[in-house]
Order: sequence, then C-alpha cells, then structure tokens
Amino acid sequence: MHPMSDRPNPADAFDPAGRTHVRGHRSGFACFVGRPNAGKSTLTNALVGTKVAITSGRPQTTRHTVRGIVHRPDAQLVLVDTPGLHKPRTLLGQRLNDLVRTTWAEVDIIGFCLPADQKVGPGDRFIAKELAEVRKTPKVAIVTKTDLVDKKTLAEQLLAVQRMAADSGFEWAEIIPVSAVSGDQVELAADLLAGLLPEGPPLYPGGELTDEPEQIMAAELIREAALEGVRDELPHSLAVVIEEMIPREDRPADKPLLDVHAYLYVERPSQKAIVIGAKGSRLKDVGTRARRQIEALLGTPVYLDLHVKVAKDWQRDPKQLRRLGF
Repeated sequence: MHPMSDRPNPADAFDPAGRTHVRGHRSGFACFVGRPNAGKSTLTNALVGTKVAITSGRPQTTRHTVRGIVHRPDAQLVLVDTPGLHKPRTLLGQRLNDLVRTTWAEVDIIGFCLPADQKVGPGDRFIAKELAEVRKTPKVAIVTKTDLVDKKTLAEQLLAVQRMAADSGFEWAEIIPVSAVSGDQVELAADLLAGLLPEGPPLYPGGELTDEPEQIMAAELIREAALEGVRDELPHSLAVVIEEMIPREDRPADKPLLDVHAYLYVERPSQKAIVIGAKGSRLKDVGTRARRQIEALLGTPVYLDLHVKVAKDWQRDPKQLRRLGF
C-alpha cells in the first residue's frame, strides 16, 4: 500500500471547519521508523489521541500501513506507521522492508523512534545508514519510553543518538525525547513535526482519524487480541482475514447488529492448538476482547465469528501471501 497513492488533491481540500484554506497552514505525511518494538504504534496513538495502530509488547505486529491523522488549527499531520525494518529471513520479511523504503520515499518527514531504555545498537545504525540515503526529507530523532529511565541515562542516549547521525553522514532536524505512555512531551513532538511540514490546506476532513478501511482495522484488532500472552513462536505466524462484514438483516433501526466473520491463519497444527486453547477457552477470550475493541471502533454492536485455519508455511509462499493480503 503506498501512503500517497490516493492522496487527496489539495485543491479539493478544506479545513476542519469547512472554510477555505488558511494562510500559513501546513499539511503533509510523516512516518515513524525504527527497530521492531521501538514504540512507533504507541506514539502514533498518543499523537492522534485514539487507538488506530495496533500495539503489542511483541515485535513485528504492524503489517499494514496504518495512518493516524492529527488535526490542529495550524496543521494537519498524517502519520503513516510502517513495520519495523529488519534483516529479512522470509519473503514476508522482504516485502515488509520494501514497504518501509517505498514509504520513506513518499513522505514529508521521517521520525526515527529509538527507545530510551535500550542502547543504540547495530539495528539502529543499519537504519541510520539507510536514512542517510534519503537526502531531501527532514529526519527527526524521537527518543521514546523516557518514563523508563533516569535523567542521566536519557542524556547519554540523546548524545548517542546525535553521534549516530553524525557517523552516518546526516544531521537531525530535531531530537525529541517523549513518553507516549505518560504523555510527556507528546504535544511538543506534535508541534515540532507540524512545523516541518510544507504549507498547504488540510488533506482530510476534520472528523477523520484514520483512512484505513474498517475491515483492515478490525482484522488488526483481532490479531492483537490473539497475540496477547502467547508464546514467542506465534507473532510472525498469525494472519487474520475478514471474510465478510455485513449488517444483520431484519434488525430494527435502533438495534443494529454487524456480523463479522473472520479467519485466523497459522502455519502449523500445533499453533492452531495454542490459539484455540483448552476446550476453545482461549479463542473465546480472544473473541470477547476483539469484539469489544471492534464495537468501540465502529460504534455498533457486533457478532464476531472466529475460525482458525492452518495455511502451511504461508510466510514463504507467494500465492498464499497474496491471498492473505500481503
């Protein structure tokens, strides 16, 4: 998915209040990059103020380019959340990396998320070297998870981050320490990112927080619920496909019900057993948690029907990858 392939025409755009373009207003796209689990999705959600990107304590959970839209009187910042860049081991890994690079080439700002509680490592330097190739786009270092460290550790991390850019042959436009969890400096991050955008009218109407199709977001919420508290072998091996999402017929207008039928695909029968749990107990919990999240997202009661299927080695099979939406 290219973040700007369906970018609205600025000529058609309007500001959130429906007036014509305000002089000095800025708008554009920013993406967050960083090693898996560097806090990119959590930061996206904190900036937008609602849950739009899936967050999990496990690496590699964001598959689709989820966008959050930050509306401000002076700017509109469209956040494109990319998967973590990593050394690919499978065809899926390679496609995810290609998606990251395509996104970098098309945005107005790149924010590099580096957790305050982890020393700058080879993975970060690998990304910094790649970033150095993207010459014209302003690059911002966002040091995340500052609530987990003391002032001295944070100061050392900020210096290390500055050095890393110098070693890679570029300079940061800004270095911003934030804690998305405590909310510390999130507003400042929004101010500084907005200031780096080109001038232009808002690209999306004021009420929109994301332009992800609802089915993809519902699938991501099911995936997040299914990953909660399971063993390490599962994250890469789980894909969710919504077969259909249709309003239940013959329901009174004041009591709508949305039928959501979804398949969870794993690679091996042993993984299927993990997802289902003893006598189906785990799958039932997954269904309950995901249903609540989807109802909150869509604002309507939902009947959620989940089935688990084995798609052998789907991450390495181009045909299956296409069928599962990659």
